[in-house]
Formats: sequence, structure tokens, C-alpha cells
Amino acid sequence: MSNSLLYLSHKDVAACAVSPREARAAVLGAFRDHAAGRNRSLPKSALSLGPGHAFQAMAAASQAQAIATVKWVASAPTQPGSTVPSVSALICVSDYETGAPLAILDGDEITLIRTAAMSAAAASLLAPTTPSTIGFVGCGLQAHAHLAAFHDLYPGLANALMLSRSRGSSEHLAEAAAALGLATEIVDDADALLARSDLVISMVPAAPGLRPFLDPRRMKPAAFAAAVDTGRSWRPEALPGFDILATDSLAQSQSPYDVDGQPVTSVRFGHDLAALSLTPPGDTGTKRSLFCFRGFALADLALAHLVLEKARAAGIGISLPR
Repeated sequence: MSNSLLYLSHKDVAACAVSPREARAAVLGAFRDHAAGRNRSLPKSALSLGPGHAFQAMAAASQAQAIATVKWVASAPTQPGSTVPSVSALICVSDYETGAPLAILDGDEITLIRTAAMSAAAASLLAPTTPSTIGFVGCGLQAHAHLAAFHDLYPGLANALMLSRSRGSSEHLAEAAAALGLATEIVDDADALLARSDLVISMVPAAPGLRPFLDPRRMKPAAFAAAVDTGRSWRPEALPGFDILATDSLAQSQSPYDVDGQPVTSVRFGHDLAALSLTPPGDTGTKRSLFCFRGFALADLALAHLVLEKARAAGIGISLPR
């Protein structure tokens, strides 16, 4: 039995400098392993206390990576301008064979990276091959992570559109996109953003009184949307406007979720990342596609393994006695 644990703080995880390409490859590899039966994962377990307020547990084990992980996530509503994060996470890593605890990792940075990596992984399988314009609906931290992930996947991106309830967050994201060489525009019309974008990332947080306002029928005939917000910002009755609907795990979710966190009845997912990673549909990139996901534990395991490998190689982290 190991008598020590490696602890990686938020700063330590960031110091491991996982690139968007590394993250995307790790996620795709984990789902290919899943399709091959080399790892296992439970659907997310959630204790919901109210809009935007919940505690979640996400467990996975990988024979391929020789580890098992559990991520504990807490989310709580925050006031505009608050410095308290709305989402906090920790990841515990154990040895696959012996069960011995190996490490504890701050999960916030890993969650940020893996979420954007999942969207980009799905886009690599479903989206148009040469998109020029990306639209962000919501401009917080996830938008910045998605900007990095999609700029790496599509270095030919030329334009970025921003729509947010916060002018400051829109301006901050626009500055980041401009620094990458993209032409930027802050918009206040959701339909216009959808009509002009080849890629759409929706990241609208849960909030009392939120009403869905995105309509896929306003999108280009060939376009890709990633609903990081599980679908709450998309009008349920309009979801049949998507030709292809996919998620991270069909074992975890059968359809997008509405503003109350309930599965919608207007559509059902037809694909998940495990199947798509092996056999993408032959007509992808030519239709409207939606990747809508809650986050699957396998992606967290894949990123935790990657971070651990980098930390060990670079001597990053603190060894704690058990």
C-alpha cells in the first residue's frame, strides 16, 4: 500500500500546460477505449437542491490507463460580479489493480479543459470541415476554453461572434479572440448569431426565470452546435430542426434537457461519442448537428491521467502522507 498521495493544486494542474490538442486526443482515446470495452463508467449521480445548485459524483475506471477516478463537483448560484466560483471540483485517483489511492487533483481546471475538449472532439466528427465563423452564446470561462480548443482544431477560423448578458464578459472574450487573429463582433440578436455562424457554442447558466431562446432552424443548413448548457437555452419544440443529435453517453442521457433540468420529449439522441469515435456518420459536416452533453466521467479520467503523467515527469505537486 502506498503511504503517500500526490496533491495537485489548481496552480499545479495549470502548470502541466495541457494543450487543446492533447486534451482532444485524450478524450477521443478514452471514448474509443470505451467502445472497445477497456474502461467502464457510471452515469453521473446528482443531488439537486435548486436551479444551478447541486452536488455530483462521477466515477470511472480504465484498464487501459491503469487508474480509477471519482470526481466530486459542487455547483451553486452566484451573484453577478462575485469572486466565488459557481462550480468547484476535486478528483481522486486510485490504482486500477490494487485500489490504492494515488493522487488528489483540483478538478476545476481539468473540468474546464475537458469540457472544451469534448466539444472539439465532437466537432471533429460532426462539424463542417472548414468553418469560418464561431458564435459564442455565453462568454464566461468556458467560452475562453472553447475558443482555445476550437482555434486549435480550426486554425482557419476568421470570425467570432459574442452574445452575453454581460457586456464585460463579451468584451473580454472578444479581446482574447482578436489576440488570436479573429475578427470579432459583439451582437445582441441570437437569431443573427445563429444565421451567421458555422459553429455555435451555447453556455447559458441555469437561472430562475430563464426562457429558451435559441432556434436551430435559424442556423445554416450545414452547421454544428455544442450545448455545454445541456440544451436549456435551446427551444425544445424547435430541436427537430437539427438533423443529427449526439451526446457523450447514451447510457447517461437520452435527450437534451430543458430549463427545469428535465429531459425534453421533442427529440432523442441518435449517437454518442463512443460510437462516433469509431464510425462517424457518412454525411457529417453537411447537415445541422447538435452535440449536447452533461459531462461523462471517462473524459475526466482521461484528463486526470494526462495531467498526472505530466506532473510526474516535471516533478510538479506535493507529496502528502496518508
